[in-house]
Amino acid sequence: MRHGNMSAEIYRPHKVDKQTPHLQDELYIIISGKGEFVNDGKRISFKPGDMIFVAAGAEHRYENFTDDFATWVIFYGPLGGEAEASSQK
Repeated sequence: MRHGNMSAEIYRPHKVDKQTPHLQDELYIIISGKGEFVNDGKRISFKPGDMIFVAAGAEHRYENFTDDFATWVIFYGPLGGEAEASSQK
């Protein structure tokens, strides 16, 4: 699916996740499977229903994932990513 600068697809790596950093921010929504996700040097566990944000340009990959792993990936925003909102006081 594509609309403007947003695109969405199902991502299912086989055995090894070989992706490289992307030019847009990403949102992953885990469909099935479990494993670990490395995002800019930080490692977390994931399971179905989890949402994971990756900033544009960040090194990231799935590791130690089960054979049934699948996720939605949504790319959006300008190239280089959106600026973080400053905190309001």
